[in-house]
Amino acid sequence: MAVLERRHEEGGGLNTEEPCIPGYYHNMHAQFMEFLDYMPVYKDFDLERMGARWVYPEAQCGIAFADGRPPVIIHRPDLLDRTWKSIARYSKADADTFCELKRRTMEIDQILAAALYTPPPPVPEGEIANPLDNPLIDPIFSHIGLDKTCVLKSPKAIIDELFETPELRALLYRECVEWGTPIDMEMGGVAFVMSVLWFSGIWKLMVGGTHTLAHAMTQACLREGVTFLESSEVSEVVLSGHRAVGVRTADGRKFGARHVVASSTDIQQTLLGMVGEENLSELWRRRARAFRYGPSHVLATTVWCLREAPHYRSAEADPEIDRCFYVMVGFDGPDDTIDYIRAAYSGHLPQHAAGVWVNTIHDPSQGPPGMHSATGWFFFPPADRLSEQEWEEVRRTYNARFLETWQRFAPNMTADNVLAERLYTPDQMDSKNKMRFGDFSNGAFALDQLNSSRPFPEAAQYRTEIESLYLCGASSHPGGGVHAGCGYNAYKAIAADHDLPAPSREGRIY
Repeated sequence: MAVLERRHEEGGGLNTEEPCIPGYYHNMHAQFMEFLDYMPVYKDFDLERMGARWVYPEAQCGIAFADGRPPVIIHRPDLLDRTWKSIARYSKADADTFCELKRRTMEIDQILAAALYTPPPPVPEGEIANPLDNPLIDPIFSHIGLDKTCVLKSPKAIIDELFETPELRALLYRECVEWGTPIDMEMGGVAFVMSVLWFSGIWKLMVGGTHTLAHAMTQACLREGVTFLESSEVSEVVLSGHRAVGVRTADGRKFGARHVVASSTDIQQTLLGMVGEENLSELWRRRARAFRYGPSHVLATTVWCLREAPHYRSAEADPEIDRCFYVMVGFDGPDDTIDYIRAAYSGHLPQHAAGVWVNTIHDPSQGPPGMHSATGWFFFPPADRLSEQEWEEVRRTYNARFLETWQRFAPNMTADNVLAERLYTPDQMDSKNKMRFGDFSNGAFALDQLNSSRPFPEAAQYRTEIESLYLCGASSHPGGGVHAGCGYNAYKAIAADHDLPAPSREGRIY
C-alpha cells in the first residue's frame, strides 16, 4: 500500500510549526482533540506506543469579560460540580439544566460515537434522505431529556429556549460553531446535541503539538508496511475503461494500483479535477458541480509569541479563567457572538474577537522556558470573497486590531508582551492544506449535504461511479475534524467490496 502526500509531511490540518520565532510552536489549524477516546485507530494501532501523548485540562472552555464580570467556564465532564458553580453565579436554574443535560449525554457517548464511525444508511434511488427517519433520535432525545420538537429547531433557538443567562448563551453560540455547526441551521437539534452537549468539555491537547498525532499515525502505518511518498501531488486518476487503475502526479510520475484508489481530497478536486468531467455521467457531473463549501467551517489562525500568558480581568472573580484551555475574547454578550458569526457567514470580516488557546500553560514544551505560545481562531469569510490584495491587507492589520481588543479583556496583553505574531488566512489554508476556500470540512454542513446525502446521495457510501475509486476525505460523512471517521468508514466499504478483514470491534459498539 502506498500513500501519496502533496505536502512534505503527512497530517493535513494536524500541522505544528514555528511560524514566527524558533522554539515557539503553534498548531496552524487543528487545536484540540475531542475524539481521542473514541477514535478506533487510536487504540487499534496503539498510537501511544508510536509517540502520541495528550493532556486533559480541567478548565476546558470559558468566556472572559472586559468589565471583569465573573467568567463562565465549562470544565471536564468529571468536574461537573465546578461547571455548576461557574454557571450558578448567574443562574442556578441554568447550572442545573446544563449539568444534567451534560451528565445524561455522556452516559450515551458511545452511541453518539457510533454515528460517526458507521456509514450512513443508503437511500433508495430516486428518494431523499429524511433526517427525521433516524431510529436513534427518539431514544437519544428521550434519554437526554430534550423535547423532541428540538430536533426541528436551530441550535440558537434551542440554546435560547433552555438557558436564560446571556453570558452562557454567548459561550454556547461560539462553542456550537467551533464544530462547523451553523448556529441558525433549521432541523439542527441533532447537531446541537453533538456540538454543544457531547463535544463540550472533552477537549485534549497533544503534547508537543498536534503534529505528534500525525507522526504517530504515520509510524503505525510504516510498521504495517505502508509506503509514503511526500511532495507527490496527485493530478490525475488513471483509468482503464471505467475503472481506476492508478494515479499520475503533477511531475508526471505514474503509480499503478492493484485494487483500490482512495482519495482524501474534496469531491470537486477528485471528480472534476483528477477523474475529469468527461469521464463522469451527467448526473455525477451535475452533483459534483453543485457541491457547496463554507461558510460555517472557514477559519483563520492567529499565532502569538508572548512573554507572559494573558491575565484576564475576569480572573479576579475566578482565577481558573487564566488557566482555561480555550477562552472567548472580545464578546460581552450573545448579541456580539451572533453578530460576529453572521458577519463571517455573510462574507464580511467580523469584529476583532477570537477563541484563543495558550497551550504552553498545559504543555510547556510548546514554547521556550517561562515563555508562552498563544494561538486563536477567527471565523472569516471564504477565501474567494476577498481578493489576494485584500487578504494581504488583512494579514497586515487584523492582528494589531485584535490585540487592542485583547488588552481590554486582559490588561497585560500590551505590545511589550508580544515578541512576534502572524495571521494565517483562509486563502492560505486553501493553497497549503487544500481546504477549499478555507473550509476545513471541504463542504458545507447543510441538510442536503449531511449523513446519507454527503457529499450527495449517490456517493454517500464512499464509493464512486468509477470502479475501485473511493472517497475517504472530509467531503464524506461525517465531515471535517480529527476523528478519522471518513477513512474508517471508507475502509468498511473497501473491505466489503474486496473481501478484506473488517475493522476491529473490541470494546466498541461500532
